[in-house]
Amino acid sequence: MDDSEEIDPAVQSILDAARERGGGGDRVSVSPRSLSDAFDAVAADGRTPVIAEIKPTSPTADGERTDDPVDLARQMVEGGAAALSVLTEPDHFGGSAATLERVRDAVDVPVLRKDFILHEDQLDVVEADVVLLIVRFLEADGTDDLADLLTAARERGFKVLVEAHTAAEVETALEAGADIIGVNNRDLAELDVDLGTFESVAPDVPEGVTLIAESGIQTADDVTRMCDAGADALLIGSAIMDHDAATDVEANTRRLTRADTDAVETTPTDT
Repeated sequence: MDDSEEIDPAVQSILDAARERGGGGDRVSVSPRSLSDAFDAVAADGRTPVIAEIKPTSPTADGERTDDPVDLARQMVEGGAAALSVLTEPDHFGGSAATLERVRDAVDVPVLRKDFILHEDQLDVVEADVVLLIVRFLEADGTDDLADLLTAARERGFKVLVEAHTAAEVETALEAGADIIGVNNRDLAELDVDLGTFESVAPDVPEGVTLIAESGIQTADDVTRMCDAGADALLIGSAIMDHDAATDVEANTRRLTRADTDAVETTPTDT
């Protein structure tokens, strides 16, 4: 794939920067917290399973949150988040491995490392419970094979969220052995968001695979819509962590985790 022609220039810049970032040196070994157990626990408590995202800034958002990430993490957990996502990409999202370490030490829920991992050595940056592998980026020239990276991540103990955007990418994820798949409603070619993406792709995901809806989820109605379409959990960033310092992160998290519970059925695939 010629990613320079098919990916938005802002995303291409992120991808180019990711190619240049090396690994963390020593091989990481993780004893992960179970994502499926976390989803089941919040569902049993009458909440929608939500992975709340700590993202200081973003190419698609205005402003920057300068709050202590640990404080934000605790507010999200208090608001009912089943798990957290922490950006470790430094150049475009203001993230860091040190932030993830601090957050993971401060909470007892699973923590996803949100970054653009293209090579095996980039797995050895920081311990997390879950890592992200993006199908589209791993189809680009000069990256490691998705199946090989999935195996390497599991050998280190990580649970792996494999992100797709299209039915073809879902098939690629399944063929590689993914058992946790995120469907990103944001198109990396245009950076536009369409919740219909999840609705169109979800039927291609077989039972037994944990399915997570990502991007564009702003309201209680959006939560219900994604759950009705088959989401086992939702990854929500901007609607929780608005880049206005006055935003009540705990209240935002509670509003969305309490938005819909009837349609959610979790699938314990990662224990």
